[in-house]
Amino acid sequence: MKIKTIDIQAKQWFDKVKGNSYFSAVIELNFGLPDSKLIGIPFQYGYGDHYITTALHQLQTENYIQEDAQILWKYCQENDIILRSNKKEKCLKSEVKNLIKYL
Repeated sequence: MKIKTIDIQAKQWFDKVKGNSYFSAVIELNFGLPDSKLIGIPFQYGYGDHYITTALHQLQTENYIQEDAQILWKYCQENDIILRSNKKEKCLKSEVKNLIKYL
């Protein structure tokens, strides 16, 4: 599969009791093209841009990106891939846990 675009949509929940952030995400390869593919990243601990690093590791695990790639934006720049990412914060825990439920 020739990757032309990588879109990452994440949702984050902050556990006020324990003071930790959690997220889940959906990666879409080749958005809007006939060979588009959805990949889910399940609910897990992480804050800031950790969802992007996790997306890179997921794409490497599923053999969409070379294992030696270390920074997703740099890999995309070097391979003429459009990278878009977005994270919605302050979501409900159930909203974050159910993000990839129907993939």
